[in-house]
Amino acid sequence: MGLSLQKGQGLSLTKQDGSSMTQVRMGLGWDAVQQPKKGGLFGSLFGGGEAEIDLDASAILYNAGRQALDTVFFNQLASKDGSIRHTGDNLTGAGEGDDETIMVNLPSVNGVVEHIVFVITSYSQQTFDRVQNAFCRVVDDSAPGSPEVARYTLTEQGPSTGMIMAKLSREGAGWKFTAIGQPANGRTVGDLVGPAAAVL
Repeated sequence: MGLSLQKGQGLSLTKQDGSSMTQVRMGLGWDAVQQPKKGGLFGSLFGGGEAEIDLDASAILYNAGRQALDTVFFNQLASKDGSIRHTGDNLTGAGEGDDETIMVNLPSVNGVVEHIVFVITSYSQQTFDRVQNAFCRVVDDSAPGSPEVARYTLTEQGPSTGMIMAKLSREGAGWKFTAIGQPANGRTVGDLVGPAAAVL
C-alpha cells in the first residue's frame, strides 16, 4: 500500500534515489452501495444486493493558464501526444481493485501541459449517494513490481454526479500528485472541464 493521502494533500513523484518517476498508472475504483433487501416474493427475486454503477474515469489536460488542451476518456482512449492512455470502460464497477485505469508516460507529456486532472462522471446520472469506497491511486510502473505510491480514498458521499478526484502537476523537472475530492455534476468529461479548471 502506498501513502494514504487526505483531501488537499500532495506527494512528489520521485523515487528513493531522487530521480523522477517516468511511467505511472492512475487507478480509479468504486463500489455500489448495498441496497437493502425488499420483502415479498419479488423483493427476494429482484431486490437488494449490489446495484451496478457505471461511472467513467477521465483525464483533462490543462496549460498554465487553466485552458483545457485535451481529454482522455472512454471515447478517446489516448491523448493527442500519445503520452496518456485509457485502458477502457468498465460498465458496472464490479470486482476488486481498479475499475478503470489511465496510464501516463510523464516524460512524453507535451511541454505546454501543466496539469492533468482525473475526474469521475456518471453518464447514467447515478449520484455518489449510491457509491462507496471510491478511490484514486498512483502506481509506479517504471519500478520493478509496479508498487503503489499513493492512494486517496473518498470519504464523502452526496447528490453529485461527478467528482474531481486528483491531479498531476508539474513540479520543477518532475511531477506532483495532489488529492482533490471536489464534487461536481456532469454526465461526461466535457461537463467537468470548467469545474476542474476552477480547482487548479
